Formats: sequence, structure tokens, C-alpha cells
Amino acid sequence: MAAQFRQSAQQKASSSSSEQQAAKPGEVPCDVCTGTKLKALKSCLVCLDSYCETHLEPHLTRSGLKRHQLINPVENLEGRMCTKHNKLLELFCKTDQMCVCMLCTVLDHKNHNVVPLEEEYEGKKAELGKTEAEIQQMIQKRRLTIQELKHSVKLSEEDADREIADGVQVFTDLMKSVERRMNELIDTIKEKQRKTEKQAEGFIKELEQEISELKKRSTEVEQLSRSEDLLQSFRTLNTAPPTKNWIGVRVSPPSYEGTVVRAVNQLVETISKQMKKLPEAELKRVQQSAVDVTFDLDTAHCHLILSGDGKQVKHGDVGKNLPDNPERFDCFISVLAKQRFSSGRFYYEVQVKGKTQWTIGVARESINRKGIITPTPQKGYWTMWLRNENEYKARDDPPVLLSLKSRPQKVGVFVDYEEGLVSFFDVDAAALIYSFTGCCFTEKLYPFFSPCNNHGGKNSAPLIISPVNHTE
Repeated sequence: MAAQFRQSAQQKASSSSSEQQAAKPGEVPCDVCTGTKLKALKSCLVCLDSYCETHLEPHLTRSGLKRHQLINPVENLEGRMCTKHNKLLELFCKTDQMCVCMLCTVLDHKNHNVVPLEEEYEGKKAELGKTEAEIQQMIQKRRLTIQELKHSVKLSEEDADREIADGVQVFTDLMKSVERRMNELIDTIKEKQRKTEKQAEGFIKELEQEISELKKRSTEVEQLSRSEDLLQSFRTLNTAPPTKNWIGVRVSPPSYEGTVVRAVNQLVETISKQMKKLPEAELKRVQQSAVDVTFDLDTAHCHLILSGDGKQVKHGDVGKNLPDNPERFDCFISVLAKQRFSSGRFYYEVQVKGKTQWTIGVARESINRKGIITPTPQKGYWTMWLRNENEYKARDDPPVLLSLKSRPQKVGVFVDYEEGLVSFFDVDAAALIYSFTGCCFTEKLYPFFSPCNNHGGKNSAPLIISPVNHTE
């Protein structure tokens, strides 16, 4: 009977083991199983072991083991027990930031802020979830930044390739011009030399003919001198053959004075024509960065009159009753654009036709908009202006007086934020007027406009933000 019981128990255990699953990664294994570790169903806080269904049976049937405290299976039971009281660490002391047992809360952590371990766990889990979400968001932002950087590099490469191609074309044309002028110079000198040689060859041929005639005459004279009938034959002797007076006849080397100078002047003229094309190419390039700009009414001085489309502004004699918000200019007759830029390149054009005074450019976001303003880079302004109808200045520090060949009717403003560049162009003449270089931009930049006082109608024409017509 005992043998049959043992066999039955073994078969039952074997059958039970086959029905139970082996512990998977992340699951608590049975501490008693030998060989394949089965998944534990419970852990004993007294034995500090975890048991599968088969090995848990004694704790369910034996009276001595029934008093043991069973919990859902957990790993590292020893680490979850209070070393001082040998009790389960099932509470969390927020005051001391540590896990405690029930006895700890009565003795060592009395009057401390204690919560159930599960509550703290859920709180920390939620906090970690939030942290994880923030980290993922930071990762995503950095990935976007990487994409933007790669895109910037790609655009930079395209710009570099375009600049190289334009530069190679310009220098190729110049080298062709130099080679052509050099060949023309060589041909001119050689042609002069050929004319000299041809003249000398003509003289030599004529002299050789005369020498031949003279030799013939010399032979006749010699024969006659040996004749006995000299007197009779002398009368038949022809007079000396006609000869040219060669005294003073020379072949002078050709004059090359001024030949090289003229060739170089022609080359300089060709280069000058090429140089005139360069600003056109530069203007065409910056016009590719054109942006749509409109005036911001909230920044406009109260005497300014803005068009409904936000594209024209002029000075009016009567001020409007407008709220004195921090963004508004209260003394300087100015207005900013709604658009602001903190990276990349942008370009816009302003019609200044018919005006005797104006100021245009860009300004940083933190500029002082109250009281008297000096629009210089140190104050956050990068501008140029017109005063007294024909006095143009770049408002650098100190101001730079500009000598222009013609009065601009339309001014283009180009900004390269990363390069620290602000350039002004005469659009109709396709000429660069002035550039602020080496600027250090750290804030948002706004297009800046001042139509100035109308001076009784002399300066009543508006500043007009014009659509950009790309130069062909």
C-alpha cells in the first residue's frame, strides 16, 4: 500500500508539473524545484522561499506551516524583510525616504509620514512615467534638431555648390578674357613685325635687282676695256642703268609703345563689365530668401497711418488715440513688422520713391521703444537712413556716410542670422549699398521702418513694402 501511494504521489506530482509552466523571464521561479524551475504561486515570509503549486501544498495542509504568512510571489525575499524586526517591508516612510515594516512605524518612525508601499510604488511609477515621457519628448526634440541641422547642412552644401559654380563661371570667363586679350596682343605685335619684315624684303629685292644690273654693266665695261677698238665701241656703251638713291633708307623697328597698355585697359574694361554683373547675381541670390512682411499696428507710433493691407505707412499730422502698450513707439516715428526671425535668412524690399527722409532695417526684440532713440547696433538697430533728400548714412557707430551713384527708389534688406550679416541693396541698380558684418544676434529680429515726419507735405510719400520681383 505504501509503495502504491508513493507511486501515485509521484505520478500526481509529475502530472501536476507537466500542467504547470516553467518560470519565464520576469516571473518568480520556485526555490524548491530542481532541474526546470516552475513558476511560483506564493512566497512565504517565514521560510523566505517561493513555491510552485506542488511545493506549496505542505503550507496548505500541514498545521505547523499553515500559520506561515503567504504573499504573492516576489523575488529577493530577504531584501524585502526588515533586518531589524524580521518583518515584511510593506510600508514607506516619506519622511526618511525608506521602506519600513509595521514595527518600524511604532518604534523608529513614530509620527513620520508613512504610506503603504503600494501607494508609494504607484506614485513613483507615475512619476517615472512622467519622467519617461519628458525624456522621450527631449529625445524627439533632439531628433528634430538633428533633422534641422542635417537639413541646414544640406542647404549649406547646395549654397556652397551654387557659389562654387557661379565663382568658377566668373573666373572661367575672366581667364578666357585674359587669354583672348593676350592672344590679341601677341597677334598685334606679330602683325607689326610682319609688316616690318615685308618692307625690308621689298627693299632687299629691289637692291638685289639693282646689284644684278650693276654686275651686268660691270662685265660690259670690263670687256670693252680689253677691246682694241675702244674708242669706236665706247660710243655704243649704254649709259649707267638708273639706280635709286639708297642713302638714308632704313627699316625702323615698329613702335610697340602703348600696345600692352591698351590691351590691359581693354582687359580692365572687360573685367569691369564682369564686376557689374556680380552684384546682379548677388541680388538674385538673396532674393531667393524673400519673405512676406506686414506692419504691426500694435507697435506703430500714434501719428503713423497704416494701409488696410499693412503694406504702406506714412506720417500723419494728427495723432490717434491709441493704447500706450509696451510694444508701441511713443517718440520715434516708427513701426515694426509682425513677422520675427530667430534663424536662417530673410529678405524684403521697401519702396522709398518720392521721400526725402526715411529709416529702414532690422531691430532686436528687446529694443527700447519709449523716448528718444538712437538706432545703432549697440542699441539693437541695424539700419540705414536718408536725410536732407540726398544724404545717405549707414547707422553704424560711428555713422558711415554713403556715396551712391543714384538715388534708390526701392531698397532691399537681407539678413543672414547665423552669419551675422545685414545688407542693403539698391534694387533697381542691382547694387550693394552697405553691409553690417560680424553681428552677433541672440534675440528675435523684426523688420524696422520709419517714414519720418512729413515736413508739411515734402515727405508725405509712404514707405511701401513691395512684392519681390526676382531679378532675371
